[in-house]
Amino acid sequence: MDWDIERRERDGSIYFTINWSPFARADKYDIVRSVPSIGGIVELYYMDKSKKLNLFCIVRSWYGGLRSTLREHTDPEIERDPYRRGILLEWKDHIWYRWSHTESATDMDDILFFFIETYSPGSKVVTPSGRYESIFLIENDAGRLITI
Repeated sequence: MDWDIERRERDGSIYFTINWSPFARADKYDIVRSVPSIGGIVELYYMDKSKKLNLFCIVRSWYGGLRSTLREHTDPEIERDPYRRGILLEWKDHIWYRWSHTESATDMDDILFFFIETYSPGSKVVTPSGRYESIFLIENDAGRLITI
C-alpha cells in the first residue's frame, strides 16, 4: 500500500482518504534512511507512561519534503516552537510519527483545516482553500485502525 492521500470531488464537496504510513519512533538516522523527500502531511505524537500516543503536532510539508520537516520537528536543537521543543525534551526517545503523501498544496490546506477545526473548533488558525462547500475525511492507518 502506498501512503498517499486520495481525493474524490462530488457536488461541491471534497472527500479525502488519508492512508497513513506505519507509526515509527522518531530517530534522525531512521528518518533520513526511510522517509522520502516528497510533499505531504505529518503527525507527531509522544508516548506517555501508560503507552498512549498523544498527538502534539500536525504539519504540512511542501518545500524540503517530509524528510526535512520530520527532522526539523523531531529534533529539539532545531525545533523553533517553544511548546513543541518542550515536548521533545520531556518525552525524548518517546516521540512517534506517521505521514501521508500529496503533491497538492491546496489539498494540504483543506486537510489541515479539517483537522484543526476538528481538534480546536473556531480557532481560525488555518484557512481552507475555498474550493469546496464541505470537507470530509477518512483515515486509514497501516495497522488497520480506521478513524472517521
